Amino acid sequence: MTERHPPLRSYGRTKARTLKPRQEALLETLLPRLAIPAGPIDLDALFKRPSPLAGEGREGGASADLADESAKTSSWAGGVALEIGFGGGEHLVAQAAAHPDMRFIGVEPFVNGVASCLRHIEESGVANVRLHQGDARDILPRLPDASLNLVYVLFPDPWPKARHHKRRLIQPGFIADLARVLAPGGEVRFATDWRDYAAWAIELFLKNAAFAWTAERAEDWRRPWPGHVATRYEKKRLGDCSPVYLRFSRVNLA
Repeated sequence: MTERHPPLRSYGRTKARTLKPRQEALLETLLPRLAIPAGPIDLDALFKRPSPLAGEGREGGASADLADESAKTSSWAGGVALEIGFGGGEHLVAQAAAHPDMRFIGVEPFVNGVASCLRHIEESGVANVRLHQGDARDILPRLPDASLNLVYVLFPDPWPKARHHKRRLIQPGFIADLARVLAPGGEVRFATDWRDYAAWAIELFLKNAAFAWTAERAEDWRRPWPGHVATRYEKKRLGDCSPVYLRFSRVNLA
């Protein structure tokens, strides 16, 4: 029997400077309340919250139950988004605040970034974010089929040297996992400031029949999509080109 090895790590360090006391406290108190539990992910259970109509003096009964159920359904009408590698969390939390009808899952291996994101969550008061500190490839197999509507992969580690390309997050198997968890019509939004990585992503996504590149003109990848929030990394312009913004739509193959 062939031994299965975990995928190569697609990110570098997982911790940098010493955390401040407030950050340590948020990791101990807030993160456990937002963390994704082990096992298959039940999105309804993960984001379960009291109905906005509950506890307001209404009489019980079937009508009250229907009102509660209607409120729960309408509150998440915008779908589910996943951000892979959310950095300091500024983009993730800004999107969650701008779209309270959506559910957001953020994944980040860097503990300092998770601590920063928790601070943004606490200060903004958003209630529609859940977090996983670790590798996104541990989360994707646990999500239900066609459960996501939007996936952000913003400025992942480019691993620019050819001998390190095998460590890049964007790989055929990863794209196949995205195809499974994205609902038809859903979208992957990928951004990088490394020219070679942009070409790499386009080539690999277009090799998968489940995805179509939405660009029709150069301006479509030179400018960010509507509602984009620039990250701290993006503003530093550390790559070898201006940011490239790619959108890949999940095609309905039925």
